[in-house]
Amino acid sequence: MSLLAALAEEGHHDLAPMIMDPIWFAVIAAAFFIVIGLVTYSFRDVAHRSHRKSTNVGPGAGTHG
Repeated sequence: MSLLAALAEEGHHDLAPMIMDPIWFAVIAAAFFIVIGLVTYSFRDVAHRSHRKSTNVGPGAGTHG
C-alpha cells in the first residue's frame, strides 16, 4: 500500500497555480452580472418611448386637450 501512496504523491504537481482564491472568481462573476442586469434594466422602456414619439406626428401632437 505504501508503493501506491508514493506513486499517487509523486504524480501530484501544480501545473498552473490559480491567480486568486476560487471565491473571488464567483464574486467577480456576480458583480459582472449585476452590472449588466442594471444596464439592461435602465433600457426597459426604450422601445415603448420611441414608438410613442413616432406615432405622435401632425399638428397638436403630444397635447391631450
